[in-house]
Amino acid sequence: MKLVQTFPIKGGDFASAGSVSIMVKKLLKGIGLPSQVLRRAAIAAFEAEMNVVMYGGEAGGEVRLYVSPTKIRVETQDHGPGIPNLELAMTEGWSTATHEMREMGFGAGMGLPNIKRNSDRLDIHTAIGGGTSVNVEIDICN
Repeated sequence: MKLVQTFPIKGGDFASAGSVSIMVKKLLKGIGLPSQVLRRAAIAAFEAEMNVVMYGGEAGGEVRLYVSPTKIRVETQDHGPGIPNLELAMTEGWSTATHEMREMGFGAGMGLPNIKRNSDRLDIHTAIGGGTSVNVEIDICN
């Protein structure tokens, strides 16, 4: 795999939320990937980015984008509190979003389920007090 780019994400920066996934989509579009692959990658990147914005704490995190001739890999790492119950977090509709996050339209509990739905492979590592990494692979079918 070739590293295409790394994007920093500020925790709590809702004003810039979504900008990383837009850049990911533009890079992949510039490569000439099929629209279905672009859509899946953009959705997965957006949901992962929002998790960092919402839960990454002051240190935030980053998204690393890798592309090979056969697949896209989106790796997201945050420095947040970790996910206490990953199985529950993968349940549609379950959320730990604050009242303020919900008022802004976030926290519907679809983030991790949407990432899973739009990936061919998903690997999540989390540790209480140690942050969370979400690694997504999407196959490129020409």
